Amino acid sequence: MRHWRGPFDRQGYHHGNLKEALIEAAQRFIAERGIGGVPLADGAKLVGVTPAALYRHFRGRDALVAEVAFRGYDELAKRLGRALQSEGTALERFTRMGEAYLAFAEQEPGFYTAMFSAKPAEGEASCGPFWAKSIQSGGKPVGNAFDFLVQALSQTFPEGFQSVDVRFIAIEVWALSHGIATLDAAGQLPKGPGLPDKYELLRAGVLALVHGALKERTGSPTK
Repeated sequence: MRHWRGPFDRQGYHHGNLKEALIEAAQRFIAERGIGGVPLADGAKLVGVTPAALYRHFRGRDALVAEVAFRGYDELAKRLGRALQSEGTALERFTRMGEAYLAFAEQEPGFYTAMFSAKPAEGEASCGPFWAKSIQSGGKPVGNAFDFLVQALSQTFPEGFQSVDVRFIAIEVWALSHGIATLDAAGQLPKGPGLPDKYELLRAGVLALVHGALKERTGSPTK
């Protein structure tokens, strides 16, 4: 769980940091109370301003939550990019992307919840789904987040999967990662002697998906 800075006070507002203070307050509320726990009045009270002052930066609650989600997209993209650029084999780097995803979901629950829950208010621009976000790797644009995952798979397995579309595998890998992260956040991931932790579970799941696709490519029967 993230260690929150604080306290929020009027000093931040007088120094022109009201917008950033509101975003951090919203991130904190989402992490502690869920997506429905971001009343503007509470945010204003926490940063030491009147509710009316909030509307100088955001049209309403949904716009504030959408901004938190946008910041989350950016931070996660940076982490995934660093994982893909790390040392080791292509498979090791790809596996680290999954580990970075799980670590982000655990360490930044406010960001993560907002990213997959935010809905724009009428007239507001949508922050869109995670997979459609444009991201960078090594300082260069690489397309949207889904393209990034597809590219990572293609780099890891350059021979391809022939009859299996790499995009299909990418969706499965993302769904597996998101499912494990969500179960873990809810305390619903089974734990006990002999059971893998979430990182081991993800690694095993990704390898199973990939090896299954490779067996289809070679025509070998799956077990």
